[in-house]
Amino acid sequence: MSHTESPMEGQQRQEEEDHGYGLFPERQKQGRGSFLSQSLFTFNHKCRVMLTIALDSSPYAKLLLDAMKKSGCTVFKDRHFSCEDCDGSVSGGFDAATSEIVLCQNNIHGQSHMNRVVTHELIHAFDHCRAHVDWFDNVKHLACSEIRAANLSGDCSLMSEVSRFKFGLKGHHQVCVRDRALRSILAVRKVSRETAERAVNEVFDSCFSDHEPFGRIPHNKHDAKYAYREFQNRDRYYGNL
Repeated sequence: MSHTESPMEGQQRQEEEDHGYGLFPERQKQGRGSFLSQSLFTFNHKCRVMLTIALDSSPYAKLLLDAMKKSGCTVFKDRHFSCEDCDGSVSGGFDAATSEIVLCQNNIHGQSHMNRVVTHELIHAFDHCRAHVDWFDNVKHLACSEIRAANLSGDCSLMSEVSRFKFGLKGHHQVCVRDRALRSILAVRKVSRETAERAVNEVFDSCFSDHEPFGRIPHNKHDAKYAYREFQNRDRYYGNL
């Protein structure tokens, strides 16, 4: 016997399949980005200026851009980044369907914050480039990339945690990575906390130990600069073989 879906069931199914797009309302619009919305002295203009600075000066971002280019996934600022208004709970996101990084122009207000968000989302883009990530249907794949992004982007650096009034615990870096990965999963997927925690726990050790393309955990800008020099030298070494 066929079943006719009721309006309530249809709405529930749509919410379950939302995949986090509800946090990024401008993803649903056609013809995003009018001239007025992108003009001078707007959130959008400020966002695009900070993005340019991040891509040009952040050693985290520069290393990731080089690594993606080397992997055959060259990133273009105008094609792969979009400054948009978002839900108040998020700062950015990676849209795997369009290979775009969304930067939440209404929630990113400082350059250091922009640098971290760009780095975090570029790590997702790097994972999308190098692996067959099932973002929408395999929560363990999502958990792994969220663990890597929290671990390698500076999200859990000492300064970032001090700004959140969270510091001083032994092994706190790993605690922070677990917490932020869990929060990210729950923000973009309609899964239970138990399901998200299980996914994080099952992949944590292997994904926390995966430091590519940095080769180390860059705890601060100095570490990131060193990792970037090492990456460049490694590239030159293999190029001369």
